[in-house]
Amino acid sequence: MKFLSEYRDPALAQALARRIRETATRQWTLMEVCGGQTHTIVRQGLDELLAGAVEMIHGPGCPVCVTPLEQIDRAVALATRDDVIFTSFGDMLRVPGSDCDLQQVRARGGQVRIVYSPLDALTIAERHPDKQVVFFAVGFETTAPANAMAVWQARMRGIRNFSVLVSHVTVPPAMEAILSAPDNRVQGFLAAGHVCAVMGWTEYEPIAARYRVPIVVTGFEPLDLLEGMLLCVEQLERGTHEVVNQYARAVTREGNAPAMRLIREVFELKDRQWRGIGTIPMSGLGLRPAYAEFDAERRFALEDIVASEPVECRAGAVLTGQLKPHQCPMFGTACTPERPMGAPMVSSEGACAAYYNYGRFRTARAAATAGAGT
Repeated sequence: MKFLSEYRDPALAQALARRIRETATRQWTLMEVCGGQTHTIVRQGLDELLAGAVEMIHGPGCPVCVTPLEQIDRAVALATRDDVIFTSFGDMLRVPGSDCDLQQVRARGGQVRIVYSPLDALTIAERHPDKQVVFFAVGFETTAPANAMAVWQARMRGIRNFSVLVSHVTVPPAMEAILSAPDNRVQGFLAAGHVCAVMGWTEYEPIAARYRVPIVVTGFEPLDLLEGMLLCVEQLERGTHEVVNQYARAVTREGNAPAMRLIREVFELKDRQWRGIGTIPMSGLGLRPAYAEFDAERRFALEDIVASEPVECRAGAVLTGQLKPHQCPMFGTACTPERPMGAPMVSSEGACAAYYNYGRFRTARAAATAGAGT
């Protein structure tokens, strides 16, 4: 295949769906670990296409969604300072904090700038030596190399008015936290192809063996996902539990060695708080002591800013697959993209946003109304 349209071929998709339905002797429960994959599945109706053979539940694969409330509050505190230019990717601006979001700070005159790379933030720091420039370093292993490069460059070039507010998380500990939970329903995983393009898949092999679950590294197009589901179902039917790479056009077992070296040069593993989930031990990345001067939390003494998640928001249950978005009592009523209670409703990769934008909440509500009337 050479062209994107080939990965969306409806005839091939129907053929793969038939193979999945013919292979499955029961309904298997799979989890995708990427918000981009969630949106493809919901937008294209892949889960509905396979009803009875595969149930897809949605994991904590949206980095915006899992960024904890207290980290948003820290970002807001920085953005309101007169001496700070706060820089971020655009998808973080509408994530609700305790009192407001970054977009509201910007509307009130705060110096909040959208950038497309952390190196853009570094350039801003060079051009404004009289200001402290902070970059919101959010994401899984996918964005870690670029963020590590920005910090490394700042140190090498002596740019001392630059720092990063780090909220990096890593995928394997989250998968283990889900699998070890007493109410776990996941029988197989579709792993995020872009994370594995950086890190390879060796970290997943012990997880597959320990928990006896198949893990398929999968791309993001409809045919990628359907083939990933098929490879996972075939293993479940055979009773095997291996890591298989569907996304061979982009991923190797060893990953991107230079990117991993840079990550390990700048970052180290640490405990990390996840929105709605709590602390997962050694699931995050923090700056190593050699780069601690570029840590915004330390530079601006933000450690004392803590926050509790609103109890009404069921983001944690959605992010761990215990709840489908439309099953949350707040979904589509008290919580909408215009008035979000949690990050999964505003993120471009959030499961709640996917269900809302692609009409699933209307379908669910119509079904409930019809049932009530019979």
